[in-house]
Amino acid sequence: MAGGIETIIRSGIEKGAMALADWNRRRMPPADNPFLTGMHAPLATEMVFSDLTVEGHLPVELDGMYVRNGPNQLGATHPPSHHWFLGDAMVHGVRLQGGRALWYRNRWVRSTRVSEVLGEKPAPGVRNPRFDTANTNVLAIGGRLFAIVEAGGNPVELGPDLETLAHNPFDGTLNGPFSAHPHLDPATGLSHAICYEGAPNGQAFHVVLDGAAHVIRQEPIAVRDGPSIHDCAITEGHILIFDLPVTFSVERALKGFGFPYAWNPKHGSRVGILGLDAPGSSVRWAEVDPCYVFHPANAFEEKDGTILVDVIVHASMFATSTMGPDSPDTRLERWTIPGQGGRVERRVVDGQAQEFPRIDERLTGRRHRFVWTTGVDLADAARGDSRLFLHDLGTGARQVHDFGGRQVAGEFVHVPYGPGELDGWLVGLVTNGETSSLEVLDAADFAAPAIASVRIPHRIPPGFHGNWIGASALHAAAARAYGGM
Repeated sequence: MAGGIETIIRSGIEKGAMALADWNRRRMPPADNPFLTGMHAPLATEMVFSDLTVEGHLPVELDGMYVRNGPNQLGATHPPSHHWFLGDAMVHGVRLQGGRALWYRNRWVRSTRVSEVLGEKPAPGVRNPRFDTANTNVLAIGGRLFAIVEAGGNPVELGPDLETLAHNPFDGTLNGPFSAHPHLDPATGLSHAICYEGAPNGQAFHVVLDGAAHVIRQEPIAVRDGPSIHDCAITEGHILIFDLPVTFSVERALKGFGFPYAWNPKHGSRVGILGLDAPGSSVRWAEVDPCYVFHPANAFEEKDGTILVDVIVHASMFATSTMGPDSPDTRLERWTIPGQGGRVERRVVDGQAQEFPRIDERLTGRRHRFVWTTGVDLADAARGDSRLFLHDLGTGARQVHDFGGRQVAGEFVHVPYGPGELDGWLVGLVTNGETSSLEVLDAADFAAPAIASVRIPHRIPPGFHGNWIGASALHAAAARAYGGM
């Protein structure tokens, strides 16, 4: 019976199922949603602030833009059925140049719904008619800016001032789902991702982009139950597929909840190992104790083929909450995966709740020593945390940078200024109930006060993922946006 319902929902002829879901949604009793209030209350307008105040000293070498994506619901919604992961996309950017903070601006990514609420014509381009809210990540691929999301939503190309240019499935080369987390191989210039549809179809896909942001590989991988595969990791020769027990829930979909994924212990828990150019049928699986992973930090291979991967591990996910994450236990672990499959060995690196792991991405897929994470307990994500962590995987030491008080830290990214992993700045947004700031830390002096704080005179709600876009990528994006597409 469940398989038949899934087929109906997936096939696009689900009028009866959708009518039942809508009916159940309207019957939900009123409920407070922590992702629509307090720190997470959506901003009501788009803003621009120029020539921002800087406390400390901004390095003149920081020439580019820190940009972050995340949910910011526009207009009316239904709090009992609303899920944090489904809010309308808003990007926030801070442009730095010549030791100055030139501007901050925020812009809604123009989905069909956002354009309708704003009274605008729809943005051009090709979109998934069921889901076109690209609210999870924003990054440069091939000298172009894209807002991206998993589970079937097409990428949305942005201009250098964060305006929506078009819904763009990589110039028509993407024929299926994409991911919020492609990983750039620094040796080849290719970006790799594991992608899945927003409902069960028995497949995930290994998608590869070339340097022009065009799909050159879209290899199917057999899975069951419609697992949520948020991220992946690559090594020099392989990609890792985190097939873990959060799967599509027909029950939640029919009850009217907007995000129909739930903890499913019957699904099993495994990690796939697939060669970067191998057929999907050749994937090798390594079993792992039940858990969930949103984000790995990085993976690399030993000489004997063993793969080591550092991951943020949640004991479970979406087991009880229909509004957001609800992990009862979160920690940083190092997994050892036999190259030919078998069973994953898990070792706890740090039992403190944390998320959003980042490395010096020049080492993506290669041996790394340092991992930066943000202190956040996703079982209480509405509260946030003021701390960042620096993990030295060589010595096992952990350093803490605490912004203090009511500050909530977001994802910080590494911007290199020298050859070593600690030769870089860490850049990210921090916010409180009234104002925000872009903080710049020296990775080599992690616990010390920020070397610069760019003051932003309003609250930026906690979001998802951010990246540093260098000046060359911004100039290329400007040429494409304003010089003809």
